[in-house]
Amino acid sequence: MIPVSLRRCLSGALLLAGLLTVLPLQRAVAQDAGAMQITWEVRNRFRLFREERDFLLHVENARNRSILAAEQSLELQSEGRGWARNMVNRLCIDLQGRVNQPCTRDNVKENYITPIDHPITVRLTGAVPVGATCAWSFDDGDGPQTSTFDCAEPVNLRVRYGKQTVASVDVSSGSDPSQRIQTEIQVRDIFIAGLGDSIASGEGNPDRPLALSDEGFCFRSYLGTAGGQYYRPSRAGFKGGRACEAPDTLANWQRYSALWLNSPCHRSLYSYQTRTALALAVRYSHIAVTYLPLACTGASISDGLLGSQRARECPPGKSGVCNTSVNAQVAELREAVTAAKKRQPDRNLDLVLLSIGANDVYFSGLVADVIVDTATERALFRRSGVMASVDESRDALQRELPKNFVKLREELKPLLGGDLSRVVYVSYANPALADGGVPCRGGRGGFDIHPAFNADPQRLARVSTFVDTEFLPQLKGLATCTQGALCRDPEADRMTFVDTHQAAFADHGFCAHSGNDPEFDRTCFAENGQSFNPDIVSAASQPMLCGRSASEYRAYLPRARWIRDANDSYFAAMTYPQGLPAASQPNDIHDATWGVLSAVYGGAVHPSAEGHAAMADATLPAASAVLGLDAVPPGVTRGLLAPLLPGAKQ
Repeated sequence: MIPVSLRRCLSGALLLAGLLTVLPLQRAVAQDAGAMQITWEVRNRFRLFREERDFLLHVENARNRSILAAEQSLELQSEGRGWARNMVNRLCIDLQGRVNQPCTRDNVKENYITPIDHPITVRLTGAVPVGATCAWSFDDGDGPQTSTFDCAEPVNLRVRYGKQTVASVDVSSGSDPSQRIQTEIQVRDIFIAGLGDSIASGEGNPDRPLALSDEGFCFRSYLGTAGGQYYRPSRAGFKGGRACEAPDTLANWQRYSALWLNSPCHRSLYSYQTRTALALAVRYSHIAVTYLPLACTGASISDGLLGSQRARECPPGKSGVCNTSVNAQVAELREAVTAAKKRQPDRNLDLVLLSIGANDVYFSGLVADVIVDTATERALFRRSGVMASVDESRDALQRELPKNFVKLREELKPLLGGDLSRVVYVSYANPALADGGVPCRGGRGGFDIHPAFNADPQRLARVSTFVDTEFLPQLKGLATCTQGALCRDPEADRMTFVDTHQAAFADHGFCAHSGNDPEFDRTCFAENGQSFNPDIVSAASQPMLCGRSASEYRAYLPRARWIRDANDSYFAAMTYPQGLPAASQPNDIHDATWGVLSAVYGGAVHPSAEGHAAMADATLPAASAVLGLDAVPPGVTRGLLAPLLPGAKQ
């Protein structure tokens, strides 16, 4: 690399070694690309990971791959069990969402939000003479640290946060003149927060999926007759009552739940927000990423971002009363930023990843309206407010959502220094498209986990059209201060908007199929919606019509569908939302309400890990641009050392 200036090269050499001569500028320019230089990188730079091995797994799988291709590689390596299943227990944030302070990362205690230093590895690269000796010096202004190694050996050290470290090396090889090379090291620690709803949190993708039993588990239907029972696969390890006449406790059932990064919010390491933050750390070796995930499934702007909301469930195995409330995300973020600035006044929030708005327009109610088909369930869900019509969603989209966006902007501005371009708003994708944008035709395929489910073609087409022609365009206008959005200062209020993933999802909706889908899916999930044994006697021991074991299902294998259907939701998570109002709580674990909700509250009609990876691929360029990470790095100073004068001290 070319010296930034002759004066800088000379002064640096004089400071560190006394009487020196420096290569003429012309000669430095003429050096070939193989000339020696100092290279460095931050180690384990995704700071959510406590152990470097977890970060290196992602680095290795990301080589020359997109995030989606890396996810597919990891899925195959794990044989569909998922890469996050063990990593979730090795994080700087615990399963209740609390930041570990301090967090022990690679045997060193660090403050997670406000680090004081970062581990780096420094190497001499290029045309390094074999057997050469390197005398290293690292000076951050408090005096140099020196060491001498074989030049083939990397140097590991920790450099101060917010301070520049001057690194220099004197290279000696036989009788050849010694060479000095110098560069400047300063780690940029990027503080990223993830906010939003279930699409932001990673709903549908438990970090450790449920283990399924080969035996059946009985659910009642709302009809209450002797024939109003059905069996579906049970949870592996559950030894309690599986028949509807054998009730058992919620605590016993919960011991065998799926595991999430955060159970109350169904936060997952597979979310596009986590994958984007991780990809930044993987791609840019001179940064560290401090990531704070706060998104929560079920959140709306008023209930979730700006106010508290109901929890999805309690952590598995937790005894006692479930805390059914989750704190407001913006309040949590404000508290974290305030605490950080008290310790480090120059610590700023650099980026917010955001997806919000679907729950503000009752999107889950639209899904219920599409898939719940039987008259009894439709009447019950309509009466309890679980279902919503397109007209009701349209009214909320036009009346409530614009006003809520104004409130959200005002709350986020102070956290970002008034610059809302640092909010990267990632839009939703239409979940009901395949074959290049053709709407799914509906039916029971993928939704026969519950006898009352059947994706009605007319209702499905109506919702799909509403999403494409009204909901998604309105969201874009709100985020970008266009189409008449209520923005007090359009230039300052405009968020960075991402929707380029929507084209890819047009081939991968919940109805997409491929000959390369997992064998279990192709064999056991019937497209005609007849996947499960309807005979309650034989289904108690063999609930699958295909005769295969339900435990063969793998949530994390590549599939054509990037949207979880209801069968996926049950097989991966089988969740009952404990935070529901008391009136919606089941009488026992075989309750009809439990049967319905366990089929959808684990992430039905949400992106799979592949879908989130595709969203992260779309988000990464926007995040990189906002952060200015592709700027040209500074040059390296290089020179030849002159022989020391007689009597001079080394």
